[in-house]
Parts: sequence; C-alpha cells; structure tokens
Amino acid sequence: MSVHAYVLLNLEPAKTQAAIERLRNLPGTMVQEVLGPYDAVMEIEADTQEDITGLLRNRIRPVDGVTNTVTCIWL
Repeated sequence: MSVHAYVLLNLEPAKTQAAIERLRNLPGTMVQEVLGPYDAVMEIEADTQEDITGLLRNRIRPVDGVTNTVTCIWL
C-alpha cells in the first residue's frame, strides 16, 4: 500500500518558475502553482512514509528557491 502526502511550498518570487519546473521532474510527484499563503502544492506518492521523508530532505527542500515546506500525510 502506498503513502500519499501533500506538500505546501513557499518559494522565492524570482525563482518560483525554475523551482516548480525542477520539482515537476521528480518521480511520483505532481506540482501545481497556487495563489494564497503558499506558492505551490505538491502531491507525492511513495512506498513508505520514510520514502516521503527522504524525498523531502534530499530532493525537495534543497531545490534552489524553496524557502519553506509543510507536509500533510494522507490518512
């Protein structure tokens, strides 16, 4: 059974488009730019919650332009 999560992202204004394009290239993810307190919402599907944690730590948060993330694991 796979694990799903939403990640709410704050991005630097000048780097928003480049960050979104880079994030869209990550496997098992879907990213949409949004309006409001967050700049983008990412949906993640992975095998385990640990895989989601690793993806966040190693592939999402280090992206140039990502300033903050809030992760919501599906129940």
